[in-house]
Amino acid sequence: RGAISEEQMKSLKEYYGFDRPPFEAYLVWLGKVVRGDLGTSYRYNEPVLDIILSRVPVSLTYGAVTLFLVYAVCIPLGILKAIKHRTFIDNATSALVFIGYAIPGYALGALLVVYLAARWSWFPMGGFRGDSFDDLSLWGKFLDLAHHGILPLTCYAIGSFAFVTLLLKNQLMDNLAADFVRTAVAKGVSFRQAVLKHALRNSLIPLATYFGQSVTVLVGGSFLVEFIFDINGMGLLGYTSVVDRDYPTVMGVLLISSLLLLLGHILADVLVALVDPRIRFN
Repeated sequence: RGAISEEQMKSLKEYYGFDRPPFEAYLVWLGKVVRGDLGTSYRYNEPVLDIILSRVPVSLTYGAVTLFLVYAVCIPLGILKAIKHRTFIDNATSALVFIGYAIPGYALGALLVVYLAARWSWFPMGGFRGDSFDDLSLWGKFLDLAHHGILPLTCYAIGSFAFVTLLLKNQLMDNLAADFVRTAVAKGVSFRQAVLKHALRNSLIPLATYFGQSVTVLVGGSFLVEFIFDINGMGLLGYTSVVDRDYPTVMGVLLISSLLLLLGHILADVLVALVDPRIRFN
């Protein structure tokens, strides 16, 4: 404080909006948000909305691929584990699933960067794409994105992978023991049809709810994972904004994340209505 004068301090408070009471400052900010103005970043000296929109495609790409891989692998694996309960396949996959669930994504990311990237040079240290990306062919661009994305995608998916697999397995086992499945088998329905057409649909209801809640991660990314791999997405933007005390950007990231969370709950309700066989649309 002693390095600047009182007039300069007053000017800075007026510039940053710290000269108003908190509630009044919030109303002023909310009024700008309604008009589509999220303010100007202190660090980048650019509109916050433009900065966020420039980072969304990166996080959206990783989030969409992560969700696709998680559901494409976990649904068949969960069905297999439920059918082969207490067999060697179930026990072996459960060990891998629990190990993955116990390791945080950011901790795994640090290990992967140290060993697979820095020490053995199998993968890039970070980034979304290589320096010569624009000069590559279409297939070369795909390989470059895949080479840069394997390690971050592994960290993104590891927690959801374990959760979705165990959730589907437990739900499917409960439904297979239900009266309506036993009745269907007693009437001559094959076990395969009883699993896929009767028990599975009811078991997908919790997964539909989780899918809607994943919209925030789909676009918002992960703070620590993007920081570790130096990926210029929403997660890294939020992290650097908090560290640099870039308050307009922090508020903008929180606003977008909150809206995505609300959108995710609405999407979850729609998906549950589509999956739940007890709900019919007239």
